[in-house]
Amino acid sequence: MLAELHIENLGVIELLDLRFGAGFTAFTGETGAGKTMLVEAMSLLVGGRADGAMVRPGAEEARVDGRFIVRGTDGDDEVILSRVIPADGRSRAYVDGRLATVTQLQDIGSRIVDIHGQHAHQRLLTAATQRAALDHYGKVDLGDVQKAREDIARIDASLAELGGDERSRAREIDLLRFQLTEIEAAALVDADEDVRLSSEEDLLSRATAFREALGGAYDLIADDNGVRDTLGRASALLGGAAGGSHLADIAGRIEALLAEVDDVAAELRRGAETIEEDPERLQGIRLRRQLLVDLRRKYGDSLTDVITFADDARRRLDDLESHSTRVAELTSARASGVQAFARAATIVGKARRAAAPRLAKDIQSRLRLLALPHAEVAVAIGGDEASDAVDAGSEVSFLISTNPGSPLAPLTKVASGGELARTMLAVRLVLSDEPSTMVFDEVDAGIGGAAALAVAQALGELGTHHQVFAVTHLAQVAAAATTHVVVSKEVINRATYGRAEVASGDDRVAEIARMLSGGVADESARRHATDLLAELATDVNSRSTSQSTPQVRGTKGTPQSGKAGPRRKAG
Repeated sequence: MLAELHIENLGVIELLDLRFGAGFTAFTGETGAGKTMLVEAMSLLVGGRADGAMVRPGAEEARVDGRFIVRGTDGDDEVILSRVIPADGRSRAYVDGRLATVTQLQDIGSRIVDIHGQHAHQRLLTAATQRAALDHYGKVDLGDVQKAREDIARIDASLAELGGDERSRAREIDLLRFQLTEIEAAALVDADEDVRLSSEEDLLSRATAFREALGGAYDLIADDNGVRDTLGRASALLGGAAGGSHLADIAGRIEALLAEVDDVAAELRRGAETIEEDPERLQGIRLRRQLLVDLRRKYGDSLTDVITFADDARRRLDDLESHSTRVAELTSARASGVQAFARAATIVGKARRAAAPRLAKDIQSRLRLLALPHAEVAVAIGGDEASDAVDAGSEVSFLISTNPGSPLAPLTKVASGGELARTMLAVRLVLSDEPSTMVFDEVDAGIGGAAALAVAQALGELGTHHQVFAVTHLAQVAAAATTHVVVSKEVINRATYGRAEVASGDDRVAEIARMLSGGVADESARRHATDLLAELATDVNSRSTSQSTPQVRGTKGTPQSGKAGPRRKAG
């Protein structure tokens, strides 16, 4: 349930805070007052499309926050969803104050809010929507069908990779053999070989210089009057000093230095004696390194890539050389996959055929209560279960007849805008386990009279089990609401500000009268509005007994008379 809605700088709304309870809430007001912006705000919270054009002129960004109460097995949880829309740039999403993706908002929103925009009922014309509605109603398990379809797609991809043209395969086999011969001739066993060869090449190419440097360093350390001799004399002086026990620490450190110098001198001598020029080895290293460069140029940025390329090429060559065997294996696997798909599709088709009459009957019953007393509904399932098991039950079509004597025909051919809206509402009533909050933006478009009253009663019924919001221009729908919020706008200093007010008593009568007459014949319209409210009062009161009334907070967040207008600027 949406408990609280906060809006800043969205369209004509500068600042608005609304608190909601359960039941059916109707939003009414003149065209352009901002009613649809309330629905747009809710849509943004659940991942709807954001556009910088939504931002109020002069503002840097718009912001919408919603506090939802979500019922869980362990009690109610609270989640806060937020959306920030800059005038320029990408929107930002937040869940409980932490940055999130729009996809995360959509995942959460799909479970708690069901929004029907002004043209949402048009989606009911699509085969996918009708099939999804039937599957939801009949609790049809599509898991096995989807898995089998994925398996077949994967096998088809493998068959496509093998190729079907003999000449193309022959050319690819020759190329792969050449590439593998070249790589295998290099006998690559270590991805770090080039690093080691580089170090050895550097040593051999500068062997004379290295040997001279090592020998010279050894002479400076080990010759007479060198470092070794100097340290030895220093150690002797300290050791022979009278009463020199307090110099033992320094003497010990010099002895340690002497030991380290001896180790360094020995290593320098070994290095100078072992480094030799080897032009033949140097040439071999250079040729080897050039071979590695050529391999990397052709097959990868590193030797690891070259080795990986060879492994992949070897597998590909094995597949091509055993093409017939591999094709036979994949073809057999595909046939098994098709059989698995057919079995799963047959089960799905049976489930859909079993659920279709029940769904049609329930929708038909609802439609007859929505001022379509002669409505006939059927849910047709395409595909012949006996002859075409793979497609059994995949084609779902809602058929309807709204006039006596008229044959059943697809919704796309016979339903008017008003009939579509009522059919969509009937489906929502039937699928009553949908998300707990439902939002309808002008679901009553294109209807009037008895149909309007029937839609009003249907929305009221939904409100007994769900939190329902509806933007409406019909007095009957507004009069059936548990709570009536009037949205208006005013111009202050050439700037337009959206306002919202919870209408009750005479204010509600006046708004219903306006909706009935548009300001013409006010007195008779007020009498009609009073009668309409009185007629629906019993039903409304019974629904609202345990439902709280929305509160609207003003610019400073304090309870007011249900209005939110322009925000005062500091300074």
